Amino acid sequence: MKALARLMIAAGLPFLIGGVAHADDSRFLAGFQGKFAGKGMVKISTDAPTVNVTCDFNSNATASSLALDGRCRGFVLVTRDISANLKVSGAKYSGTYIGSRTGPARLNGRRSGNAIDLVISWAKPVNGNNQSQLIVEKRGQDGMRLKVIDLDRKTGKNVVTSQIDLRRT
Repeated sequence: MKALARLMIAAGLPFLIGGVAHADDSRFLAGFQGKFAGKGMVKISTDAPTVNVTCDFNSNATASSLALDGRCRGFVLVTRDISANLKVSGAKYSGTYIGSRTGPARLNGRRSGNAIDLVISWAKPVNGNNQSQLIVEKRGQDGMRLKVIDLDRKTGKNVVTSQIDLRRT
């Protein structure tokens, strides 16, 4: 009888652990809810000079999804709409990024501490690569950082091609 009870507890343990992890992510995602504004930089290519940008984002979060919709402005007349829509399934995040001149891109990744670490799979090569890294990081109670990292094919080094620091408004 005791062996059967142990087996039932052991069999149920993964479900309990999975439920706790999902609850943690739902609280984590809720921290992204709201309107955000901030500044940052963007590089058109890994070897291009940086362009300073100002951005505004609306972020909608549920227990199993995150939608970021924003607009960034650089120079005087350059404006780009940007969005990322993520769904959570277990420990995996997946979705779509829109904002690249190459078209919609796929997003896949996992949560890592206070950040969602994603691989961007571009519709067409960007900076000579089919993939880049996007980190969506929760910074304190009211902050968020969006960072894109590309591999510079000439040097073999990773280069931050976009970093935008946002504060809840």
